Amino acid sequence: MINKLSALLKAANISLSDQHKQQLVGYVELLHKWNKAYNLTSVRDPQQMLVRHILDSIVVEPHLQGERFIDVGTGPGLPGIPLAIVRPQAHFTLLDSLGKRVRFLRQVQHELGLTNVTPVQSRVEEFPAEPPFDGVISRAFASLEDMVNWCHHLPSAQGHFYALKGVRPDDEITTLPAGFVVQQIYPLQVPELDGERHLVVIARQ
Repeated sequence: MINKLSALLKAANISLSDQHKQQLVGYVELLHKWNKAYNLTSVRDPQQMLVRHILDSIVVEPHLQGERFIDVGTGPGLPGIPLAIVRPQAHFTLLDSLGKRVRFLRQVQHELGLTNVTPVQSRVEEFPAEPPFDGVISRAFASLEDMVNWCHHLPSAQGHFYALKGVRPDDEITTLPAGFVVQQIYPLQVPELDGERHLVVIARQ
């Protein structure tokens, strides 16, 4: 699996240390193992997990600004765990409302020795951001409107929302509430992945 990951990283022009590659593969192995009992992802094939979960997550890393992030509706840790592995100097709070997912995240944290993640079981609207975060990240969590409405209390005044989307969500952008503006939309290239991927960066006005 390391060879497959290395080939994907090369195709994406991403350079990682051997340790980071080992941790990413270790995460996929844990996800595959726990998925049988916990049903954490619809992707069953570990090789496909490398494409659809690992690469799909880490391609956004160059666009993140700051050191403290919260991954809202993280599920089995996506994109938070892969991002935490490739950005060890930053800290990621992994927020999910389901206990079984948070138990899995704690196991991943323990087995991979990740000191820069904090799994939290909570509904997003009930989670206090003290101190506020530099970035609020979500992948397939909600519409842009719901994301900023539910998570408006989480970022600092200069913080950003990072929404990982498929096709460019122009319809959602038109319904953003007052006080929020799309700062940037980055088309993302994920090797071997069918379909479009975009990162939408939203800031307060």
